[in-house]
Amino acid sequence: MSRRVTILLAALLFALPAVPAAASGECVVLLHGLARVSNSMGELERKLGHSGYSVANISYPSTREPLDVLANDAVGRGLEACRQTGAEVIHFVTHSLGGILLRYYHQSQGIAELGRVVMLGPPNQGSELVDGLDGVPGFGILGPTGRALGTEPEDIPRQLGPVAFELGVIAGDVNLNPLSLFLIDGANDSVVSVESTRVEGM
Repeated sequence: MSRRVTILLAALLFALPAVPAAASGECVVLLHGLARVSNSMGELERKLGHSGYSVANISYPSTREPLDVLANDAVGRGLEACRQTGAEVIHFVTHSLGGILLRYYHQSQGIAELGRVVMLGPPNQGSELVDGLDGVPGFGILGPTGRALGTEPEDIPRQLGPVAFELGVIAGDVNLNPLSLFLIDGANDSVVSVESTRVEGM
């Protein structure tokens, strides 16, 4: 994770009253993105821990299960891990798919202790890359959830309503994939456009 992203996260998430996190009962759930594992959030886990937060860095089988199953599993385990620490406030930092899992879970079940949320490159309006690759041989390796992250009205991101929690979004604008130049309009991070990371209520 770059120093710039770390500073932005600090500004969004850590601009809280000057009370030690451990004493104030705060915990942070980390949710990685599609086809990744919890190690991809490892540096952030260490920085949060050094700042005094309890941290639940959750791994989940992002390419093997449908989105509703992943949401209940990953978000549910993160909440349980934080609750076991006695946390009174539970924050989330999510990458990509992780943000959609949180939105899905919160819309269907709610989270009473939810504090602040930071989403990194979330496909809040779906991913144009998914639209362009749908049907291409080998795309199925991303599983049922990967295929459901497009921008069409029937795709899951477009079926979720406005967010009803305090949210900051960090979007990337450096494209490292030449293929994305033909599939994604506007500034993008090779997977999702900056515009597609936006969501009402952020």
